[in-house]
Amino acid sequence: MANKKSALKAFRQDKKRQAKNTKIKDNIKWLVKKAEKAIIEKSEKANELVKQVEKAVDKAVQKSILKENTGRRKKSRLMAKFNKAFDKKKVK
Repeated sequence: MANKKSALKAFRQDKKRQAKNTKIKDNIKWLVKKAEKAIIEKSEKANELVKQVEKAVDKAVQKSILKENTGRRKKSRLMAKFNKAFDKKKVK
């Protein structure tokens, strides 16, 4: 445990930041699961959910909650599943 006043304040701030970051990461995991379920069921809402995941991941990357490559990997894997399920070919 910290001894100095400034260290105690930093400890409190870290706990708040950790709670906020965990909430954002949990939300992303929840959205990904929901989107994957919609993709498996070939639901009409799948496209909308995938867009929500992309937006949430981009925001997390922008705020440095997720690393850039982690965000790209999450989006890429989800889009690959989406494209495979709905037979969308990549156009060059």
